[in-house]
Amino acid sequence: MTASTDHVRPRRSLLFVPALRPDRYWKALDSGADIVCIDMEDAVALDRKDEGRTLTLPLFAQSSHPHVERMVRINALSTYHGLKDLQALIDCESPPPSIMIPKIRSAEEIQLIDTLLSTGPARAIRYCVIIETNRGLERAIEIAQASPRIDSMILGAVDMSADLRCVKAWEPLLYARSRLVHAAASAGIDLLDVPFLNLDDPEGLAHEANACAQLGFTGKASIHPNQLAAIHAAFSPSEATVAKARKVCQAFEESTSGLVVVDSELIELPVVRSYYRVLAIAERIAAARGTT
Repeated sequence: MTASTDHVRPRRSLLFVPALRPDRYWKALDSGADIVCIDMEDAVALDRKDEGRTLTLPLFAQSSHPHVERMVRINALSTYHGLKDLQALIDCESPPPSIMIPKIRSAEEIQLIDTLLSTGPARAIRYCVIIETNRGLERAIEIAQASPRIDSMILGAVDMSADLRCVKAWEPLLYARSRLVHAAASAGIDLLDVPFLNLDDPEGLAHEANACAQLGFTGKASIHPNQLAAIHAAFSPSEATVAKARKVCQAFEESTSGLVVVDSELIELPVVRSYYRVLAIAERIAAARGTT
């Protein structure tokens, strides 16, 4: 494994938990999801935002499940409760390791949050940025590179489709998804797709997850643990891919010329780097399962 893959971790799945149901948080941590996100924004009515915040932040005083990325979806920076969320994070002695930031429209908004969360324990908070507006889509590359604290981006398809005046379906949103793939790849961060909301259509979920994986997404969000198996199947490297990656990386390490030929195929350096990422993901998945 090369040093360049030290930061790589599986972000195949993200499971949302409503802030008003903290009991579900502990169950979600045991679900097998790579990321568990407590939602203080869309999942909480306006008149219960303070209650959601009060129930959520104390949960992170306990450190557990090291293989699960723990996250909180805060309210938008442009709202009263978004500002209260940020103040609570600044004051929190044990803040969440990561926050999901909605309604981001510019790199400057991320940089402002960086400044606000620059002291105390809040300095360690990482970011997942939601791109869900036309303006955010236009500036996605700048946003993705706005802070070294950004680990991932996620498509917010409901608001995005409304802003773009299109149907929330695969074909109308293909351009938006492709643009986010470009932005995330440019920044070297992960990219997750919107949850599939129909719990009674597992075939539709599998189809959409596989299409996203082929497009360049690294994972997909979910609203129920029953969706995780299909998502993991789409975004986990296959045994054949892992075997090919080991073969290519070994050949690269043994090469003295920088040129790698495997199975009569010339492998260039960008492809080698992608295979190192495959190995890193596979090893971390195995570690999370408690295997070797």
